[in-house]
Amino acid sequence: MSRKRIAAATVLTLVLAVLAWSLAMAAMGHAALIAGLAPILGMTINQVLRGTRPRTTPASGHHVAPVPDKEDGAP
Repeated sequence: MSRKRIAAATVLTLVLAVLAWSLAMAAMGHAALIAGLAPILGMTINQVLRGTRPRTTPASGHHVAPVPDKEDGAP
């Protein structure tokens, strides 16, 4: 496994642990704690998912035209 995947798995595990803790607190009636953590959990999950997706476009946004082979353009 690559370091990136290990880091993503670790962060995801921590997020799920916090989510489980939040659900337990909500079941016990501590809804105020959940209201404060919900935006943070949503943002963390979003960032983890964005980090694990493969990038299909160039990072700079510049389009690079393919260079023709010398053999293809030879007379």
